[in-house]
Amino acid sequence: MIYLDNAATSWPKPEEVYQAVDSCLRSGCANPGRGGHVMAHRAGRILTDTREALAGLFHIHDPNQIVFTSNATEAINLALFGIAQAGWSIVTTAVEHNAVARPLRQLERSMGCKVHIISCDKQGRINMKELKAVIQTGVDLVVIGHASNVTGVIRPLAEIGQLTKSAGTLFIVDSAQTAGIEDIDVQAMNIDLLAFTGHKGLLGVQGTGGLYSRSGIALRPQRFGGTGSMSESDVQPDFLPDMLESGTPNTPGIAGLKAGVEYIKKIGLAAVRNRERQLITKLMAGLQEIKGISLYGPRLGEERSALLSFTLDAMDSGTIAYLLDRDYGIACRAGLHCAPWAHRSLHTLQTGAVRLSPGYFNTDQDIDTAIQAVAELACSQRRY
Repeated sequence: MIYLDNAATSWPKPEEVYQAVDSCLRSGCANPGRGGHVMAHRAGRILTDTREALAGLFHIHDPNQIVFTSNATEAINLALFGIAQAGWSIVTTAVEHNAVARPLRQLERSMGCKVHIISCDKQGRINMKELKAVIQTGVDLVVIGHASNVTGVIRPLAEIGQLTKSAGTLFIVDSAQTAGIEDIDVQAMNIDLLAFTGHKGLLGVQGTGGLYSRSGIALRPQRFGGTGSMSESDVQPDFLPDMLESGTPNTPGIAGLKAGVEYIKKIGLAAVRNRERQLITKLMAGLQEIKGISLYGPRLGEERSALLSFTLDAMDSGTIAYLLDRDYGIACRAGLHCAPWAHRSLHTLQTGAVRLSPGYFNTDQDIDTAIQAVAELACSQRRY
């Protein structure tokens, strides 16, 4: 199997991740914060160490400002429904994932919030003039993905963060496609809330993620219950992370997440990013030579994340993905990628697209095989 679906979930994982999960399950998987025995303390240490590792990666001053979630979607929901007020004016973009789009539509229906969607060009780049003008009219919140999961375009977070800070507007970032790959500095970029997932670029396992919230932001809990702290009270704790972490956490998954972050730190964020850039550049250079192919997102030589969506003339995207899997052993993703806004902007809402997303562990040979496979499919289609 040639795995080119890392934008959905990264695979394989570093050996250290497998070992960390196994070790936790076998020797330390007690309930953190729910006991005074050695195993419970050991489990609690896993959570503490993982928060500290993530804080270092994202330049977060206080690790307790990070709360664990099951994925980025839960983190985004926790941020939006925990901070939004009735009637708020919220700004987002036309290429956001449904993890952002659907909660915003729910806020429109349930709280009367007004959602302004900033347009994007054919490469998926934000219209920064429009964004600046809208922010200056006085909005309450900007929520945006660091990189599109369809076009691969990377947003200028530092520039946007400066605009929101100057306007006194809250800034939420969805880093599902970039955490563990791109540099993210919540201080320098003026990010108020950062949602991340553990199973993609951070090389952890599914069912892990988290939300950072800047000191001074009071989020409303969306889940209430036992936290292992203040057990004498039947009222939810008012301090982080306990306030937002009711219930038993995914301790083995968090152990794997810690191992993933430590692996990234060991080899270096720049090394991961540069390797993925090399692979996606090679893939683009080869695919763009195929007759009848349309590539979406930034052009060759322009900055992008390591994913590439394409269509072939008169060939169904689902059929392409099926044939790549069946005949060539290539795993990829076809369809709308849970991002109908993006496909509407690209005029591919009816056809969908095929997405190839290499990761750090892919080889040059994987990319050569993928290019050859798509070329052969395009050629066979033209014969009929």
